[in-house]
Amino acid sequence: MTDLLLHTAEELHKLSRTGRRAVVMTMGALHEGHATLIRTAREQAGPEGQVVVTVFVNPLQFGAGEDLDRYPRTLDADVAIAEEAGADAVFAPAVDEVYPGGDPQVRISAGPMGERLEGATRPGHFDGMLTVVAKLLHLTRPDLALFGQKDAQQLALIRRMVTDLNFPVEVVGVPTVREEDGLALSSRNRYLSAAERHTALALSRALFAGRDRLAAQAALRARAEASPASDERATALARLGEIRASADAHAVSVAGAGLPDAVRAAALHVLDEAGRHEPPLVLDYLALVDPLDFTETGQDFTGRAVLAVAAKVGSTRLIDNIPLEFGAHS
Repeated sequence: MTDLLLHTAEELHKLSRTGRRAVVMTMGALHEGHATLIRTAREQAGPEGQVVVTVFVNPLQFGAGEDLDRYPRTLDADVAIAEEAGADAVFAPAVDEVYPGGDPQVRISAGPMGERLEGATRPGHFDGMLTVVAKLLHLTRPDLALFGQKDAQQLALIRRMVTDLNFPVEVVGVPTVREEDGLALSSRNRYLSAAERHTALALSRALFAGRDRLAAQAALRARAEASPASDERATALARLGEIRASADAHAVSVAGAGLPDAVRAAALHVLDEAGRHEPPLVLDYLALVDPLDFTETGQDFTGRAVLAVAAKVGSTRLIDNIPLEFGAHS
């Protein structure tokens, strides 16, 4: 096994460091999404810095009936991928190294945000996630910690914990990495059969449909705002042959409001169709939320939002999301 691999906190603390240390936390089964995180960490830490990748399947964030025992464990391959992507060390502790006294009596609570969406479906999941992230931050002592935006709620909660509890670390979000067909990279994708994978593509298609609806209505609004808005002036334009401008001026008064619902409807249409596939997609939730607290957006919402989806295909549960911007010209 390569010299990169460390198993104990003692080994980790003996690791000499220069420059800034960046950490990438994983549960193993590394893929190109993780490699992108590691390469980004390498760039952020700089040539004089250090990149540490953690590999730990955290039992605290798996609920009853979830896939803790089935979760893939591929440490040799993980180390090779981490090294190729630019890691200086891989910290892969045993459970009793992270939790030497057994399950910890004191844990971090994710609060109200941790009870929404993923937290509602997986009670206690985010408490377990934040507890291990806090421990790994203490153990690795990084200047930077990088996390994927695919787990948007997780990223938001980690940022909140770091702010609320004054962790001396900068949290960096890295955009979701997708396969050529649009499916977000996930360690759980390997569970999908060919037919299940075909159905699972509806998650990303639904998100893109919502994004496209927002872009189309924003373009309509911008076009209409650039043309006269009154009925009289629209009629005058129509007489001059500007039928499209007239239609847009009318449409913006009808469709200018309610963009969040239009985005949700476009995405739900795709997901409803996938529910009739064989095998079917079983929707857990589709939500358009404020990324600061993961509450649903209202109809007059402006600013950045997250369109998030979770569903099961066969026995595999998948999540995905995209960021959206609601404004005058989204």
